[in-house]
Amino acid sequence: MTEEKSLQLTDWLPTTKKEMTLRGWEEADVILFSGDAYIDHPSFGTAVIGRLLESEGLRVAIVPQPNWRDDLRDFTKLGRPRLFFAVTAGVMDSMINRYTANKRIRSNDAYTPDGRSDMRPDRAVTVYTRILKQLFPDTPVVLGGVEASLRRVTHYDYWDDTLHKPILADTGAELLIYGMGEQPLRQLIAAMKQGRKMDEIFDIPQTAFLSPSDKLPPNPFNEEERLFSHQECRQEKIKQARNFRVVEEQSNRLHAARILQEVDQQTLVVNPPFPPMREEEIDASYDLPYTRLPHPKYRDKLIPAYEMIKFSVTLHRGCFGGCAFCTISAHQGKFIASRSRQSILNEVGKITRMPGFKGYISDLGGPSANMYRMQGNDLSICEKCKRPSCIFPKVCHNLNTNHSPLLEIYRSVDAIPGVKKSFIGSGIRYDMLLHKSSDEATNDSVQYYLQEVVTHHLSGRLKVAPEHTSDATLTIMRKPSFALFHRLKSRFDELNRKEGLNQQLIPYFISSHPGCSEEDMAELAAITKELHFKLEQVQDFTPSPMTLATEIYYTGYHPYTLKPVYTARTREEKNSQRQFFFWHERQHKTAIIRSLKKMNRPDLIHKLFPKG
Repeated sequence: MTEEKSLQLTDWLPTTKKEMTLRGWEEADVILFSGDAYIDHPSFGTAVIGRLLESEGLRVAIVPQPNWRDDLRDFTKLGRPRLFFAVTAGVMDSMINRYTANKRIRSNDAYTPDGRSDMRPDRAVTVYTRILKQLFPDTPVVLGGVEASLRRVTHYDYWDDTLHKPILADTGAELLIYGMGEQPLRQLIAAMKQGRKMDEIFDIPQTAFLSPSDKLPPNPFNEEERLFSHQECRQEKIKQARNFRVVEEQSNRLHAARILQEVDQQTLVVNPPFPPMREEEIDASYDLPYTRLPHPKYRDKLIPAYEMIKFSVTLHRGCFGGCAFCTISAHQGKFIASRSRQSILNEVGKITRMPGFKGYISDLGGPSANMYRMQGNDLSICEKCKRPSCIFPKVCHNLNTNHSPLLEIYRSVDAIPGVKKSFIGSGIRYDMLLHKSSDEATNDSVQYYLQEVVTHHLSGRLKVAPEHTSDATLTIMRKPSFALFHRLKSRFDELNRKEGLNQQLIPYFISSHPGCSEEDMAELAAITKELHFKLEQVQDFTPSPMTLATEIYYTGYHPYTLKPVYTARTREEKNSQRQFFFWHERQHKTAIIRSLKKMNRPDLIHKLFPKG
């Protein structure tokens, strides 16, 4: 009998009144509204938060993808929760999920049954919360997830092309939990069990709330930073740029300051984040009793995002890359929280018993595949640091980059009965593989790591992200010189020859990133052609809230230097850059030649089109 057949409807958290009745509930303690379908799997935040609240002894119900267009019955069908509503847009910001870089609506939504693209609204957190506050004005609402997290202070919205207020001011919600929510949620529940009301809770790390400006609660943390007000940022873009630096640096400290910002005659209070999760804390989150399956209501429907990750395992959270265009460190933090070997192996054991498993683990990864168990050798140095990246502009001398613990995980997983092969699907930070450490054991582990991945953990392709070929653009991106990619490719090709393999290196590139000119893109086309690439994995830069690149795009200034930076902003400028990815396609040839003539680069015309 398969594990799926042995499960009952009550093994999932309830999504309807009938399912609550099956559990003997008349009301829920917390009702969680989500922009994603309900998939009871640890890769989906809605399931993680629901299961965590359940583990705290609460009755939790989930309303996935409520209909916001009709009579709003989805918002009332489960009644009023005893404690609070929780609202998330899902795994992604709803605007990134719904729109392309050209602001066109996407044709499918990977987090929706059968990929339907009409099941969530724009800015889902705001829409859901406003409806709940209209229907249940006295019931507290707690915001969480990526969309709320990255919109916690004044932020630029690319789709409106304007600054938006902190999301608490736009929604009327009582509390926001940013980042990975387990630690603040546990503390919130403990406080409420002690009888404290939501408006009395001001001392939980990693939360934000609005306060009357003349009645600010005392600061239980060591430091405090005050940002320029929302109104000041609207009046002077450079003040928004300055704000960003403060927020990013505080987000990347082990012991950060409380942040204050005036908005609408109130003060937004953003408490500093929790320390990185300890091993037993992150294990506890992944060891919760997930079914690892979509809710039965989706039977016979395909949810693309689930199909991609259902046989994958997350080894760690956090990323210390600090890339200018990436939101991971803003949400998960730069400090790595790693799971224990036993917790990982237990999860793999569950996967081997899942319906449809044929012996292949699709990914043993994380935000970056090869950061497992990495941290500073001397944490007292890390306590003084506020750099957004541990590996840019160069790998920190205090960073332990030993890959041996990760290699041990790979070997242990592959030894589990029922596992034929485990793949590394997450991106690898190759700058760490080419870094020379003062510790020889670390250098040996790095050499062996690439060999192990190439020979045992690829499905024929290794994905890496050089992102550009221009060193000036790469510096703004906080990425290493393209010279390192040349070194990686040489090593990769050498390993393939040695092992008799014929695998591909698949590089990712971005066009229209701040600091990138059309001429930079033309040179990228020529350089990648010389390396025999016809690029597949490419994207046009899309500004998303709370990234360095977005602040440069909006303000025109680099927040750390306050110097102007060119950015392609119009659709014509962006399309002119993007076309160089596709120099080999006939329909782009005439326009590319015209552009190259305009920039007086006949040498690049000859390189791209030697036959004329």
